[in-house]
Amino acid sequence: MTVAAGALHIQRLSVVREGGRRALDSIDLSIGAGERVAVIGPSGAGKTTLLRVLATALRQSDGGLEVLQLDPWTLGARARRRLRARIGLIHQAPPLPPRQRVVTTVLAGRLGAWPLWKALASLAHPADIEGAREVLAKLDLADRVFDRCDRLSGGQAQRAGIARVLYQRPEVILADEPVSSLDPALANHTVGVLVAEAARRGVTLVASLHAVDLALAHFPRIVGLRDGRVLFDLPTPSIDGTLLDHLYAQEGFPPTQEGRPLETLRLPPAAEPRCR
Repeated sequence: MTVAAGALHIQRLSVVREGGRRALDSIDLSIGAGERVAVIGPSGAGKTTLLRVLATALRQSDGGLEVLQLDPWTLGARARRRLRARIGLIHQAPPLPPRQRVVTTVLAGRLGAWPLWKALASLAHPADIEGAREVLAKLDLADRVFDRCDRLSGGQAQRAGIARVLYQRPEVILADEPVSSLDPALANHTVGVLVAEAARRGVTLVASLHAVDLALAHFPRIVGLRDGRVLFDLPTPSIDGTLLDHLYAQEGFPPTQEGRPLETLRLPPAAEPRCR
């Protein structure tokens, strides 16, 4: 798929693990500024590795990487930190300080943009309680604003991590299984909020998702990974059951939120899919 130059570009990129196993194998992928892309594939396909590379948290073994039109690994340490401040990374299990209040955790998303005095002062007296409450409200967490993070359930912690990144207002959001701990209705709502906020702000969003139905419902473009390679990269209307069966052949069926049969998803027929 050809897209406009913009946020993310990788060319023949590989990540080789100890023992020679390739977690990513000669991947080509371009994602334009403001695009919203879901990455799907079976366990061990390389989805998390891909997001870590795009977040500059992991250096590739081979190939080229550009993030916001910069090669992060030719930058000095300070410039690379500035680049990382423009990227929001949503973890499957967000690293929330257990004794910190939710409001402080959310406001931490903006620490890189605040002067040092404001960042330090906000740790003792939250600088923007209403701003934190507003973004938490979109994720049905406004009533937990002053709770400690260790009082949150796994699903609430995931949503607090999303709130922190939304409050950060980055140029690129990378989300690694951001709703894996949520029930289907709440997962659908939360992904909808994330996609809508990215669209409203013109932010590039790349999310890895376990549930195929979530990806199909919310994202206009789908990348299928298997064995560290891009199996397909297509507009969502071009995805059909045959492609998904091929992608998840090792697992036996494409996973959905409630384990529903693939037929109930009512997928449209493929329009000349271009596989890799």
